[in-house]
Amino acid sequence: MLKTPTPFQHELEMVTLEQLVPKDHLLRLIDRHISFDFIRERTQALYCADNGRPAFDPVLLFKMLFIGYLFGIRSERQIVREIEVNVAYRWFLGLRLTDKIPDASTLSQNRRRRFASTDIEQTIFDTIVEQAIGHGLIGGRVFYSDSTHLKASANKNGYDIHQVAQKPVHYLEELNSAIDADRLAHGKKPLSHQDDDEEPPTKEIKISPVDPDAGYMVRDGKPTGFFYLDHRT
Repeated sequence: MLKTPTPFQHELEMVTLEQLVPKDHLLRLIDRHISFDFIRERTQALYCADNGRPAFDPVLLFKMLFIGYLFGIRSERQIVREIEVNVAYRWFLGLRLTDKIPDASTLSQNRRRRFASTDIEQTIFDTIVEQAIGHGLIGGRVFYSDSTHLKASANKNGYDIHQVAQKPVHYLEELNSAIDADRLAHGKKPLSHQDDDEEPPTKEIKISPVDPDAGYMVRDGKPTGFFYLDHRT
């Protein structure tokens, strides 16, 4: 015999948010090691001290954006919806179950207006990284590097053709030097480099008269034109 389920949604329970958030939740780990209170001090100059209605706490606003980024929530409207129903998010933000959440427009307008043209995002990022380093969460033992092409302000159809010498690769020169040193150590004469007196081969390159430092890129699946190569680590 199946027991008929009894609805419990309207019963009163004595419970705290602290009890409802799993002990191993990622936000607990972050809250244990990272303090976001510094945001309030760093953004103080962006608020009026004695005029207008009370603003939402900037710590709350930035922690909402942090939740969105951390958990891959792609819109501010969706961030608000998720916080409304997610107990761990409310706990992390210091909100009770009945507390009002800033709406999506408030979150968006602060990000696009109040915090625009400031370095507050970079300041917050740097300070959090410094705290993480202080707690040993970042060791600096592994570095990741990547490169990207940055389009130069130069017309891809406007260029001069230059002939440049194709110089031997430095690595090959080092290999030759190592061979010569080894032969001398064994009482042998260095190898003769027959091409030392020959003119190096040349190749044609395109140089922009507007931005001569930019390089002309031609790669499959990539736009053609003048670019710079930017490396980030």
